[in-house]
Amino acid sequence: MPQKIIALVPAAGSGARFGPGASKAFAPLLDTPVLIWTLKALAASEEVAEIIPILKEPDMPSSLKLIEEHGIPKVNRIVPGGAERHDSVFNGLKQIKDEDVTVLIHDGVRPLIDTSLVRDVIKGLEGYDGCVCALPPKDTIKELGSDGTVSSTPPRERLVAVQTPQAFGYKTIMEAYERARAEGFSSTDDAALVERAGGSVNVVEGSYRNIKITTPEDLEIAELLLGKKHEEG
Repeated sequence: MPQKIIALVPAAGSGARFGPGASKAFAPLLDTPVLIWTLKALAASEEVAEIIPILKEPDMPSSLKLIEEHGIPKVNRIVPGGAERHDSVFNGLKQIKDEDVTVLIHDGVRPLIDTSLVRDVIKGLEGYDGCVCALPPKDTIKELGSDGTVSSTPPRERLVAVQTPQAFGYKTIMEAYERARAEGFSSTDDAALVERAGGSVNVVEGSYRNIKITTPEDLEIAELLLGKKHEEG
């Protein structure tokens, strides 16, 4: 088990598919902002020692107040985000001064993360440069050509849909980010940067409950899943 695990939670996205001027991270989910559900779930993980939310600068004061009101432990600081997701994660990485830590990166708009999944991803990092959780796609995936028509249909048995959390050694992910930025490359998937740098990335089974809030319809699904979880618990 790593000596210390720091969770970076990027939540500075614009939410273009969620509606004009809308913020997915602060959308109400059963009367509680999505981000608060996410932070509570990560705080419940025994493996995570510290949580660093990464937010739009204008949202930082109100976010800090929300975190205090909900009594979320392990959040000692908030970091301003950047123009894109990769800028936000890089800002978070620069705040970590101890190089001998494991970095867990989890989207702020995945509020149904389970502590067992956090544990699996951290355990799956052993012997690899990175570890992600993923699931087989339910639908057939097609690749389109530049003219918008289908160019190929990849075999579904070789494909996975990747989620967060993703885990990396600090030095590995920081070096991958620095190299990508120096070469003008960016990605919305952190593991892709490690892969590009020649690193090995392990895959553990994700969860179909671990949905990402991208559209208003996702909120409705999350409410149903949370309600069911509370009934079962």
